[in-house]
Amino acid sequence: MVDLTFIGQQIAERRRNLKLSQVALARKALISRATLEALENGRAGELGFSRITKLLAVLGLELKLQANSHRPTLDELLSEDRDDQSLDRRR
Repeated sequence: MVDLTFIGQQIAERRRNLKLSQVALARKALISRATLEALENGRAGELGFSRITKLLAVLGLELKLQANSHRPTLDELLSEDRDDQSLDRRR
């Protein structure tokens, strides 16, 4: 699961790769340097969506939402079938 701490780490990494200081990024994203510093260091309790999207846009990053749909593998289905057959024999 992606949380604000993970997002902050990714933002810090991208900022460093682009050789931007916290001050420069904060100015471009129209947020305070203190807010950016707190986010990057996992201390931002809550941060509005608009601030996150501004930061991501400046850095050329995007946030994607994705359904968590785990499809079983063939091995998982075969194992489940063996378990079901085992239960039938116990009756």
